[in-house]
This record gives sequence, C-alpha cells and structure tokens, in this order.
Amino acid sequence: MTERQTGEGAGRRARLRAAAALAVFAVVAGLLVLFPPDDLYLWIKALHIVAVISWMAGLLYLPRLFVYHTDAPVGSAQSETFKVMEKRLFGTIMRPAMALSWLLGLYLAWSVYGFQGGWLHAKLAFVVILSGVHEFYGRAVQAFAEDRNRRTGRQWRLWNEAPALLMVLIVIMVVVKPL
Repeated sequence: MTERQTGEGAGRRARLRAAAALAVFAVVAGLLVLFPPDDLYLWIKALHIVAVISWMAGLLYLPRLFVYHTDAPVGSAQSETFKVMEKRLFGTIMRPAMALSWLLGLYLAWSVYGFQGGWLHAKLAFVVILSGVHEFYGRAVQAFAEDRNRRTGRQWRLWNEAPALLMVLIVIMVVVKPL
C-alpha cells in the first residue's frame, strides 16, 4: 500500500523540501551579492526567470484546480484533497515565487534600467495587476477551504485566462519594448 500524499506527514515533507529549495535559492543569491561575478546581471536575471516560471506555473494551474474543486461535493474526500492541493500550491510555491519575482525584478529594474522607460513602467503595471490576480486566487483558496466558493466552474475557466493574457503582455514589454 502506498502512502497518502494528502496526510500531515506528506505535507510536512513537502514543506521541508520547499524550504530547502528556497534556502538553496537564497544561498545562491547571497553568494552572488557577497561575491559578485562580472556577469552578476545575468545571474540575477536567470534567478528572476526561474522565480517567474514557478509563479506562473502556479497561476496557470490553481484556477484549473478551482474548476475541478467546484464540481466536487462539499465535504467529500475529493473536495478535501483539492483543499490540501490548493493550500500547498499557493502557500508553498506561489507565494515565495511571487516574492522572489518581485525582489529580483525590482533589483533588475533599479540596477540596470534605473526605473526608466515606458516599456518598464507598463511591465510593472501589468505585474501589479498580475499580483492582484494572485491575491484574488489566495482569497479563493481560503473561500474553498471554508466551503464558501460562490463561483462556477465556467467562471474559474475564464479567470484561468487572466494570468496567461498578462504574461503575454509582460513578455512583449520585456522583449519587444514597444513603449
């Protein structure tokens, strides 16, 4: 018989693995600051991209969980499993990834661009909106945990498009710099 992955023991191990990954990330970032290589910008940029990919993965997956959770009967084993999945995804992956994305992104915006450029201002505006979507999802995680979801699966499918659209706009601002 295999061990359940929704139990407290599995959750504790998942939190430890996430903490270890964050610690490694922090150590690498700290070493880069203490012993800056000639290409520090590229290292910070690489770490920023890793953080953004992690954040976006959560932003794209979480509303899909909400769609499936909406269909699960309240109080069912399936509903309780979705609660665990949503909580772990949001708290263990998405929240730290968003914080690192912001921290590293603001460092790059300040150190490389001096917060100058219309494209950068537009990108930051889109990232602020994306952060708002993130917080909206966080409130939804709490609502599902308390069996208070009031949105339909169709509405969650539509909300699933918001991060994708914002991601496209952000990437265009960064790569093409149209403003």
